[in-house]
Amino acid sequence: MDFSEFREAVCAQARQMGICEYELYYQSAESVSVSAFQQEINQFSAASEGGVCFRCIVNGKMGYASTEALSAEQAAAIVRRAADNAAVLESEEEVLLGAGGQTYHALQITPYGLPDTDTLIAGVLDAQKKLYEAHPAVVDGCTAQGISERSRIAIYNSKGLDLEYENSVSGLILCAVVTDGKEKANDYQIKLGPLDTVDAAELADKAARTALRKLGGEPAPTGTYPVVFSPEAMASLLRVFSPVFSAQTAQKGLSRLAEQEGSRIASPAVTLVDDPFHPQNPMPIHFDAEGSPTYQKNVIEQGVLKTLLYNLKTANVAGKQTTGNASKAGYDSAVDIRPFTLYLAPGTQTEAALLRQAENGVYITALNGLHAGANAVSGDFSLQSEGFLIEKGEKTAPVRAFTVAGNFYDLLQNITAVADNLDLPGATGMTAFGAPSVLVRGLSIAGK
Repeated sequence: MDFSEFREAVCAQARQMGICEYELYYQSAESVSVSAFQQEINQFSAASEGGVCFRCIVNGKMGYASTEALSAEQAAAIVRRAADNAAVLESEEEVLLGAGGQTYHALQITPYGLPDTDTLIAGVLDAQKKLYEAHPAVVDGCTAQGISERSRIAIYNSKGLDLEYENSVSGLILCAVVTDGKEKANDYQIKLGPLDTVDAAELADKAARTALRKLGGEPAPTGTYPVVFSPEAMASLLRVFSPVFSAQTAQKGLSRLAEQEGSRIASPAVTLVDDPFHPQNPMPIHFDAEGSPTYQKNVIEQGVLKTLLYNLKTANVAGKQTTGNASKAGYDSAVDIRPFTLYLAPGTQTEAALLRQAENGVYITALNGLHAGANAVSGDFSLQSEGFLIEKGEKTAPVRAFTVAGNFYDLLQNITAVADNLDLPGATGMTAFGAPSVLVRGLSIAGK
């Protein structure tokens, strides 16, 4: 059975059982990944996965059931299981399904053809060759990875929703390892798009040059300094602390932003945007996991918290409208909340201008140990870092193996300037994080 035939069988079973409110959520993905090491293919994986989740409301309770098998037998069984699950629930929370007849953003995407396995392998081997050719300092340890994936999502419910989405993504991920004879350094770079449009030589050159700049670093001197975060480093902080902007997290008491909408929580230099259609997000989508329309929104606007991110349930609790941020980690997962493309809006200054304002401080290019050294509930972080000293307004000596410590909520208040170099490093799925370089006053550095 295809999804359309399975859907008809499920609807027939629901009608037979007298179930009037229900939803089918379908998700599938086909992916291939190829990796090369020492100029040979060392890893290959191909996967095809997906399935259907059926939700129904029986006596005010929401029951779930899911299956990977699209068959007539499973169509009947999934409805019965969901109804049985609803019958044993004790929660008194109001449950909701998305409504049909809503207006959706017109997507400007065309799913492109993905490379076949032989083409992907050839592209990966060529990319690793380009890594070794990028600079004489490049040594063994370099890796090249090629990825391709096609995703499909469909939502159908008894309230008139009938939505479908399909998109594809492919690209290269390169890691260059370099040495000066005394020590080694590495750097990862990623570029997405049709494989024949990705310039492997340019990507390899960027990875090698960035890795070379890391050689020779010592720990930064201990003290409290102005810090300039690179776009990649600031995007990393946004990624790990993004749950604080979820209404679900706030309603559970796990975010200090609960009941703070309309309050100033950041400096006037900070505008934080969630945009499902940002051109650097490879998987833009016009509806969320509940079928609500997605749209661009300012989460923070010039320092003021304008909105948290809501799904139908949390919006109903708060007496608000959903922001179209419902999410599912997989077809059989519970409905959660996530941003689509969460980024700090760029300013009008160059990064060089931020360095001049910092005068003397630290420029951080990478943050390590984010899951162990960052607490998304309290906002505290203490992270191993690397980057460069800032002396007399310019980047100078590389520094590494030092710790930067602070609090994310305080950091938002202490951003004094935002550069114009917005980037979304490493965006590969439906959720992406980005930032320009930012200048933060007075962060604690522990080094030598």
